[in-house]
Amino acid sequence: MTGDAGVSARTEAALREAMARLFAGKPARTDGRLTKDNLAKEADVSPATMFRAKTVLADWDAHTAAHGSLTPGEARRDTTIHDLQRKLAQAKREITDLHQQLTAAATVIAALHHDNQLLRAEHTAAGTLTALPPRPRDEATATDSTTLYAPSQSR
Repeated sequence: MTGDAGVSARTEAALREAMARLFAGKPARTDGRLTKDNLAKEADVSPATMFRAKTVLADWDAHTAAHGSLTPGEARRDTTIHDLQRKLAQAKREITDLHQQLTAAATVIAALHHDNQLLRAEHTAAGTLTALPPRPRDEATATDSTTLYAPSQSR
C-alpha cells in the first residue's frame, strides 16, 4: 500500500482488493466491467470515498490505460468476434469467386447447347446417312487400292 492520505488504510485495502478482483476477471459484487463505479461497488465503499483515494485511482487509470478497459472475458469476446468477422469475409470472397465460376460455366453450357441444337438441325436437314458394306476383295482389285467401290447399276 502507498498510504493514501484521503482514505483510511482499511478503505484503501478494500479498493485495492476490489481492483485486483476486477482486473483478474473475478468480481464478487458487480458484472465485472472495468468502471470506477464497479470499483466502488466491488470495494463496498461510496463513490465519494473512492474518489478521495487518489493513489488508488491513479493506479487504476494507469492499469486501464496500459491494458485497456476490457475485462478478460470481454477481450476474449472481442477476439472471437474479430476472428469470426475475418472468417466471414473470407467465406464471402469464396462465395463471390464460386458465383463467378458458376456464371461462367452456365454461359459455356448455354453456348454448347445452342451449338448442339444447330448441329442436330443440320444433321436432320442433310438426311440419313447409311454406312456402306465393306468392299469385297478379289484378286484383281486386291493390288489396286485406288479403285473405288461403286455398286453395279445393271443388277
